[in-house]
Amino acid sequence: MRLATWNVNSLRSRMPRLEPWLERVQPDVVALQETKLSTHDPALAGLERRLAALGYDVAHHGTGGYAGVAIASRVGLEDVERGLPDEPPYDGRSEPRAVGATCGGVRVWSLYAPNGRRLRHPHWEYKLAWLEALRAASAGWLAADPGLPLVLAGDFNVAPQEEDVWSVDFWSTRTHFSPPERAAVAALLEVGLVDLARPHTPGPGGWTFWEHLHERFVKRQGLRIDFLLGSPAVAARVEGAAVDVAERAAAGTSDHAPVVVQVTDPS
Repeated sequence: MRLATWNVNSLRSRMPRLEPWLERVQPDVVALQETKLSTHDPALAGLERRLAALGYDVAHHGTGGYAGVAIASRVGLEDVERGLPDEPPYDGRSEPRAVGATCGGVRVWSLYAPNGRRLRHPHWEYKLAWLEALRAASAGWLAADPGLPLVLAGDFNVAPQEEDVWSVDFWSTRTHFSPPERAAVAALLEVGLVDLARPHTPGPGGWTFWEHLHERFVKRQGLRIDFLLGSPAVAARVEGAAVDVAERAAAGTSDHAPVVVQVTDPS
């Protein structure tokens, strides 16, 4: 099974890139973030038909605006859930940041963690609370079924290690690299999840995101903030992984690169 995650930064805008990418890479399941569409938007139905023509069923969770998440699968799409258990609201409202489904026997979640905006901002506090809800949910899922094939795929908006930022000095006073945020991702690994791509995409420089502003890509100033975290049942079957930097270099693409992980079938 080939699993992928990609923050497309507007599904509507990125379809001209997504369709040829799917045909080229042939992922069985791809988690998408920042769809920026409402689930009830007529435009989404049209985009889903285009993905169906390529063999993909779609589960989407979105209300329009800047968030929205989806899973596109050509190996089944069952038991769809929208939102995490005990997911915190922001400013009194629930945001569409998590959608889960069982695809080919693997429980996959597409996740878009809050940005945080700046340190100590209410959105930063919300980000930490959201990541804690994800940790608690993951711990519960694995406690209930230690052999569960589980993958958390998405944009975590955290660079957890020093090699994951282009400059430690630059990022030391900014969100995405603060000690509480990094500890929140470390806590996910402590419940038994494994970073599936990192062993095959070592850093420094294994980045997945480069701002469009400031010519970050040309200057090789990136961040690793997009991950596929898997349970031991999945991690033991990983054959390889790659960050599709060539897609990020293409014209008209997202500011994130897709991350792809190859998993063998259970023996």
